[in-house]
Amino acid sequence: MPVLSRAEFSRSGVIFVALLLAVCTTGAVAREFRAADTQTEDYPTVQALRYMGALIAERTGGRHEIKVFHSRQLGEEKETIEQTRAGAIDLNRTNVALIGNFVPAMNVLAMPFLFRSIEHMQKVLDGPIGSEILNSFQPYGFVGLAFYDSGARSIYNGVRPVKTVADLKGLRIRVQQSELMSQMMRSLGAEPVELPYGQVLTGLANHLIDGAENNWPSFVTTDHYKHAGHYTLTEHTMSPEVLVISLKAWKSLSAEEQTIFREAAQRSSRFMREKWRDLEEQSQRKAQDAGVTIVKDIDHKSFEEAMAPIYAKAARDPAAAALIERIRKVE
Repeated sequence: MPVLSRAEFSRSGVIFVALLLAVCTTGAVAREFRAADTQTEDYPTVQALRYMGALIAERTGGRHEIKVFHSRQLGEEKETIEQTRAGAIDLNRTNVALIGNFVPAMNVLAMPFLFRSIEHMQKVLDGPIGSEILNSFQPYGFVGLAFYDSGARSIYNGVRPVKTVADLKGLRIRVQQSELMSQMMRSLGAEPVELPYGQVLTGLANHLIDGAENNWPSFVTTDHYKHAGHYTLTEHTMSPEVLVISLKAWKSLSAEEQTIFREAAQRSSRFMREKWRDLEEQSQRKAQDAGVTIVKDIDHKSFEEAMAPIYAKAARDPAAAALIERIRKVE
């Protein structure tokens, strides 16, 4: 072993201290953040997460990176939300209906027939209300970073065309693992079946369920359209997706790094919207070309009136009632 002279030893100590100070000044040491998404590799939300990761790598000089686990590699959404809350997963893209089991304000955004249009929803989420909602996550173990679009969700099935609420009676319709979504389907006269997203195709193919409800891209990219040939444009919810980071991961970042993550998330949201519009149009065309019956002429009023019990229940919570009123007033 070589013996260092006193001068060499002194220089080594200076270098070590300099490196230590550099780490302290720049924040946390380099790390790879794990992000979960249940969608397929080419889905807009997955692309948006990768885009966000590229922005963060660039802004931090490669110090921080995001590794995206798509296609339910880290589990179904219900499981990944719990893991994110515990800090085992760093970032998570999830639908508001599922995270509403933890963050109360999310249940409001999942309310049926709350938003008048996609444009109305975007105006709400891009404004003060959206910022307030994202800032309400911390007491529940998350930090809200950005909203992603999810289009409008409609009901589809393989039994019969649905034009009225009466047509839904007796149909077994898959819903997300959310009490609010189950209550909505019961109010419409159908039988809700709570199933993880990854089990829906098997359920449709084996006739364990008659149908489900989702947006155009999810209906097509999962091959649900091959087993459910009737798509009714109920557009009952326009609930967005939300991108969260675990509180544990957030606290590991310096204030400067937190700003970088927030800005990158917001930019990825705008990137995602562009990708989403293209995929929505492609998906609808593919379903039509495959012979799916698109039911447009429906009794919208009867569907909305069936939601009265859900809104009556929400009205008992002053915070939820106030938020619903504020959202409806946005022009």
